Amino acid sequence: MLKCKQVNRLLSEAQDRPLTPREKLPLRLHLAMCDGCRVLGKQLDLLRQASRSYFRRDDGTPR
Repeated sequence: MLKCKQVNRLLSEAQDRPLTPREKLPLRLHLAMCDGCRVLGKQLDLLRQASRSYFRRDDGTPR
């Protein structure tokens, strides 16, 4: 079973690269049981989406 610190690292890495199946399964199990890590994952996703939309021009191209 992964610890919260390991999950935080994987959630962060998942923003930059696809996780391997070996990483995904224990991550999903942990997130199913840990509210704090689940909230962190949602926050990271929100920040990623917000930063992507901020750096796009009105026509959809990068600034």
